[in-house]
Amino acid sequence: MPDFLDTPDGEKIAYKMSEGRGPTVIWCGGLKSDMEGGKATHLHAWAEARGQTFIRFDYFGHGESSGDFTDGTISRWASDIAYVRDQLTDGPVILVGSSMGGWAALLAATANTPRTQGLVLINPAPDFTEKLTVAGWTEEQIAALENDGVVYEPSGYDEPYAYSKALIEDGRARQILDLPIPLTCPIRILQGYDDNVVPWTHSKRLLDMLTSKDVTYTLVKGGDHSLSRESDLILIESAIASIS
Repeated sequence: MPDFLDTPDGEKIAYKMSEGRGPTVIWCGGLKSDMEGGKATHLHAWAEARGQTFIRFDYFGHGESSGDFTDGTISRWASDIAYVRDQLTDGPVILVGSSMGGWAALLAATANTPRTQGLVLINPAPDFTEKLTVAGWTEEQIAALENDGVVYEPSGYDEPYAYSKALIEDGRARQILDLPIPLTCPIRILQGYDDNVVPWTHSKRLLDMLTSKDVTYTLVKGGDHSLSRESDLILIESAIASIS
């Protein structure tokens, strides 16, 4: 069973944590995923075995946390990362962000750079709402967003993605790929070459925008959007260990 953090606005964030040495690793999952996903649970067991503090949690409107998914925004989910970090830890952290979680982790890190020892970004999807999602919509979908306030698309989960007007508008305002991203910590980016959700050409733009001088970008042959093969998991473990 998870534990819960009460947020200032009366919501609850579900989380699981094992304590050990620092820096604390915080798992930041993707859109519609939860803390029971394969990579999250694998990395938690890995960190626990090596005696390192690890936290995984569910964003607002995800998993066992409270709230409706359609009320969520990138800003809200980035603030969830920051709240978990600030309430459960007081030392350096490594944020491990997958897909949308990579964008949210970057936002959380830039808001409090002294606490961030490093980032590991897995198929990161900064600005995806505008540059990947809306960019591919038909005129009918754009009209539906204005008229109905939501657009539904297949997700690969039990329920479709519900792109609310609030999510799209907030994402548009929180884009980060068009200006320098002011981070100086080590950053490790792992990208599947065969990812058909976040193309490598999209995530590679981070190399031009990140101000850190310690950034590596690993393009994984045969890797898809999940990057959950045994060889992929070893790469993620190595990336975390390299900045621990």
